[in-house]
Amino acid sequence: MQKVTLHNREFTLFLSTDDIQRAVEEMAIKINHHMEGKRPLFLVILSGAFVFAADLLRRIHVECEVTFVRLSSYSGTQSTEKIRELLGLNEVLKGRTVIVLEDIIDTGHTMDDMVHKLRHLEASDVKIATLLLKPAALRKDLKIDYIGIEIPNDFIVGYGLDYDGLGRNLPDIYKIVAEY
Repeated sequence: MQKVTLHNREFTLFLSTDDIQRAVEEMAIKINHHMEGKRPLFLVILSGAFVFAADLLRRIHVECEVTFVRLSSYSGTQSTEKIRELLGLNEVLKGRTVIVLEDIIDTGHTMDDMVHKLRHLEASDVKIATLLLKPAALRKDLKIDYIGIEIPNDFIVGYGLDYDGLGRNLPDIYKIVAEY
């Protein structure tokens, strides 16, 4: 589909499934190489990263564990910059290598908060893997270890990303059509 409509807002195709899968495959190759001989804990940020995490983790060949945490900082098409932890972390992180899997990093507020929490829980190494990065929106000084695709500061949906609950199931990624 070249266009989709969600909640009366129009979105146009931005990244195809093939583009996304190439980025995921390249990231998996790097992670497999860097984590060889280690046993990382992948921490998946729900809800948006579930599709990305599933595709990436099927390509990870090192021994690993997977857990989930649910965070939220969006309302509609805007970041609220207030992070609410909705479903917490139960694993002991002391001395562990943790790789945070995120669908998209824009302002960086959510990830900055998460990294601080993980360091407070004494993870020995915290790495960040994001499918999408919006460099123009980034307001935090983050070391992002694995970046799938850098994108402009447009609102997007699909491949796990939603617009007020809709669009997560789309296999491609769409960007919002600007209103004039």
